[in-house]
Amino acid sequence: MKGEREKMGHIFYIMGKSSTGKDTIYENLLGRQELGLKPLIPYTTRPIRAREQDGVEYHFTDEAGLLRLRQAGKVIELREYHTVHGVWSYFTVDDDHIDLDREDYLGIGVLESYRKIRDYFGPDRVIPIYIQVEDGNRLERALKRERKQARPSYEELCRRFLADQRDFSEEKLKEAGIERRFSNDEDRKICMDEVADYIRELRFTAAPPHAHSSPL
Repeated sequence: MKGEREKMGHIFYIMGKSSTGKDTIYENLLGRQELGLKPLIPYTTRPIRAREQDGVEYHFTDEAGLLRLRQAGKVIELREYHTVHGVWSYFTVDDDHIDLDREDYLGIGVLESYRKIRDYFGPDRVIPIYIQVEDGNRLERALKRERKQARPSYEELCRRFLADQRDFSEEKLKEAGIERRFSNDEDRKICMDEVADYIRELRFTAAPPHAHSSPL
């Protein structure tokens, strides 16, 4: 019927090591109205912070809410972090906010989250967008950012850097089928435009992303 969507929706999922500019790219793409992307908003059990809004940054719930969602088979992927305040969970839910028959979504997260979301919805619907920066540049950016903190933690910076080397190793990227890379080493706008063009290209195709990706 005229006016109805001809192709199925996608979840475009941004990933990359720390200090690669993922958050900035994510916000830029969501702001491009011509792409028509809706945010894939995760859930968390951590307390809501000042200036946050439920349903904007996260859907906020508690352990009982998480348990109900798990029992209903709605939790797609879940990560737990041990903090000084206890265990905080971050997770993705297949809820009423996701309608892949009508909409395209933009998510951001880690490699393991991408794999579970892809396995849940299918590789033809979940498209990886991997942002990369040369390690020397990435470390320099991380150092500059850390120096601006009231209490810089260079030990934590090094921990994150080394953890990323493991979590996003070439072996794990290969296992996850990540072929296409977007470099954010130089002009950030060029990187954003390249990602936007890629999304625009794939929005109305049902073919798996591998058919459009260029191996390294």
